[in-house]
Amino acid sequence: MKIRLLMLGKTRAPELRALLDFYVRRILPLCPIEVTEVRPAVAARNGITKESRSHIVLLDAAGREWDSQEFARWLKGLRDRGTQEIVFACGDAAGFPESWRRQSDSKISLSRMTMAHELARVVLLEQIYRAVTSLRGHPYAK
Repeated sequence: MKIRLLMLGKTRAPELRALLDFYVRRILPLCPIEVTEVRPAVAARNGITKESRSHIVLLDAAGREWDSQEFARWLKGLRDRGTQEIVFACGDAAGFPESWRRQSDSKISLSRMTMAHELARVVLLEQIYRAVTSLRGHPYAK
């Protein structure tokens, strides 16, 4: 199963960019992953490209919350049902274009606390890394 992060806007803070790159490098040997940054105007105009066997997930404050083990089980369930690609859509400070909301299959929340969208991207990648290592049978600190 491939994971794709579709991020609205650029991650400008070099420290956060380094963390994003760090987690992508750690995930890549375990699972195909692609990160794409798109301009807000292009995103609003084009929407999200969805393949027939992909699942689109919006990071949304009103979305479902899980602990790390529940998140890993959810990813496993999607994989086991034949999902070939999961697209995690990460908005910017203004949120998402309406076209993205209409095309999404799920909404998840990383926390009830408010956090900067650039930091949320790092948290998401860390949780994806934690989940894929767990699904591969690798121990990961709790």
